[in-house]
Amino acid sequence: MKVLVTGATGFTGSRLVPLLLKSGFQVRAFVRPTSDRSPLSTLTVEWVTGDLSNPETLTAALRGVDALVNIASLGFGHVDSILRSAKEAGVKRGIFISTTAIFTRLNAGSKSIRLAAEEAIQASGLDYTILRPTMIYGSPRDRNMWRLIRFLRYSPVIPIFGDGESLQQSIFVDDVAQAVLLALQNDATIRKSYNIAGKAPLTYNQVIDTVSSALGRRVWKLHIPYMPIVRFLQFTEKIRLRLPIKAEQVLRLNEDKAFSYQEAQKDLGFSPRSFEEGIGMEINSTVYN
Repeated sequence: MKVLVTGATGFTGSRLVPLLLKSGFQVRAFVRPTSDRSPLSTLTVEWVTGDLSNPETLTAALRGVDALVNIASLGFGHVDSILRSAKEAGVKRGIFISTTAIFTRLNAGSKSIRLAAEEAIQASGLDYTILRPTMIYGSPRDRNMWRLIRFLRYSPVIPIFGDGESLQQSIFVDDVAQAVLLALQNDATIRKSYNIAGKAPLTYNQVIDTVSSALGRRVWKLHIPYMPIVRFLQFTEKIRLRLPIKAEQVLRLNEDKAFSYQEAQKDLGFSPRSFEEGIGMEINSTVYN
């Protein structure tokens, strides 16, 4: 079976492609001309260059494949052209990575775009499967836990905006890749959407404690009321002063982000690893040795 993977060289895609090849799939990678191919340079991959904003290139890339695996973000408004290209190329099967961020209570800028994207996929007539991971971590490319690890490696104190009791349920990147593979191998997932998450939810305080323990460090948590911080950040954003953190990120940190993956467990046999195991793997990777 030949699959076209968008976002193949990205954080999640670069972990998925080797898994697909190992499982007997042929992989055609759809990448921009400027994409860094080094994460997959040693693998037998068919490379096709193009851009999701240029549907003609995607249509050409989709010809002759059996399934589309869209790892590229649905938050940039390209889904209509992606679906149109799939139909024009005669591709019926599609796996799409969305996000549990669509369930936020906040008026996030990309929420409406992602919701509209899911609705379009569900109405497309394709044999789709939508997977919604929580925050993905697992290497320095994750931009989230890696930053936390780097901070905790050197600082004895960490400021926490809020009480730190909101729930998190981050998912290890290899578990996301495994879920995609399972969806491709199982027709019971056709025309269904699944939330996928880490093994169990933790409070943010517990996340800090778990990472600190894995690093062998003792870190003091300094809790700061978060609404004054939010108001300050909103002001800086209004005057276009760029800071490393945004108001929306602080608000999201104080919002529960725990999700049941029971349906994925039932239909896919999805069985994610614990945060303790995943963060230990990230810390003990060769990057940190």
